[in-house]
Amino acid sequence: MKTRDSDTGSSEGASNQLGHSLETRHLTMMGLGSAIGAGLFLGTGVGIQAAGPAVLLSYVVAGIVVIAVMQMLGELAAARPASGTFATYGQMAFGRWNGFALGWLYWFMLIMVMGAEITGAGAIMGSWFGVEGWIPGLICVVLFTIVNLAGVRGFGEFEYWFAFIKVAVIVVFLFVGAGLLFNLFPNYESPGLSNFADFAPNGVSGMAVGLLAVAFAFGGIEIVTIAAAESKDPASSIAAAVRAVIWRISIFYLGSVFLISALLPFETLGEAESAEESPFTRILALAQIPGIVEIMEGVIVLALLSAFNAQIYATSRLMYSFSQEGNVPRWFGKTNAQKVPFRAVWCSLFFAFVSVALQVWGPKDLINILFNAVGGTLLVIWMVIVLAQIKLRPTFEQDGTLTVRMWGYPVLPWLTFLALVALTVLMLFDEGARMQVLTVTIAFAVLSVIGFVLQNTQKGHSSPESTTAER
Repeated sequence: MKTRDSDTGSSEGASNQLGHSLETRHLTMMGLGSAIGAGLFLGTGVGIQAAGPAVLLSYVVAGIVVIAVMQMLGELAAARPASGTFATYGQMAFGRWNGFALGWLYWFMLIMVMGAEITGAGAIMGSWFGVEGWIPGLICVVLFTIVNLAGVRGFGEFEYWFAFIKVAVIVVFLFVGAGLLFNLFPNYESPGLSNFADFAPNGVSGMAVGLLAVAFAFGGIEIVTIAAAESKDPASSIAAAVRAVIWRISIFYLGSVFLISALLPFETLGEAESAEESPFTRILALAQIPGIVEIMEGVIVLALLSAFNAQIYATSRLMYSFSQEGNVPRWFGKTNAQKVPFRAVWCSLFFAFVSVALQVWGPKDLINILFNAVGGTLLVIWMVIVLAQIKLRPTFEQDGTLTVRMWGYPVLPWLTFLALVALTVLMLFDEGARMQVLTVTIAFAVLSVIGFVLQNTQKGHSSPESTTAER
């Protein structure tokens, strides 16, 4: 006999199940939107300044590696859809300790980034209305809390339209930039390809620095596989979404960087502190588009808020997955009538506020160390994805669940892993990036030890996701 749950109004038998109302279009736009963030609009100039136009080669190398990793993650996610995504696959391949360490490392990274996103968006919106940044920031937090608690389809629609606007801006930029390059605007004289005359002004070392600057630009695409577990047809949805995302992102990034490198001298570029300094703004201003600074400010705020919304979703689903795996109390896995893990959502929001507090009032050295972990975390995740795919591929082939396939198995997966190792070595020789590797190595080692202890003390535990994955 089923009983009613006073917290949620749902039956107990279904009180810990996620919904399945996301569509392929939601997943595709989530992936695109997550990779097209404020970093693209404000940080693109860093890599170009370091490497000159040769940064295009850096983007090509980084893009090839990320495309390969996403194809492998898509293979895993289509075969075994799970809200814990790569943490679940790490556990399947190497044991609970790996899933525990990987999941918590990614969760921590997202929480830190969440605080930065809402703080940045609040500061810009506060300047619009002449108020303290925390006021519009808090209003947005309340709005996105409602969105995330109301149902996964509502979240999907918000992210779809957020991403749609960002993609539309990129498309407009590509058309306007191409028009400027080909002298289609009467009041502007195109430099042609003269800025490419000195293609690699800083040589191989500049390209290496450029590669480090752009290596993690594509980070965020992995949210597609987290959301896939709540889609109507996970296997086919993830296959279509991964294919669409990896190629469109490559075109958007490479097209934008090519036009910026062609139209602006590399030595005038760098980290943009405001929308006015963004290379996107500067190029659109060449076309004398009115109000372009204000438009780009709006786009940057939208990018920050979209990322914040997506990170609430991702961290809450990871917490839900942790509850299924026994890495946190099952209490966090409770869902409401809309099949949303509401306790996990509230937990994510609480720690987002902690992250904001650390950034506003915390020691500067501590914040720098925490943020240094972001790039290193993605590197660890990508490595585990590759190794998990290499190990699990024969199992999936045997049970006939491969609807997405990584090309050239096992040669290309191993080459991808070697490329990630080479990137790690490159980071160790770079003074600015070295701390990322060291910080994450220590964090991953500590989490792995904790995971080993849990693995040995809770050997009888088996989660629904793990059970499904091992069939």
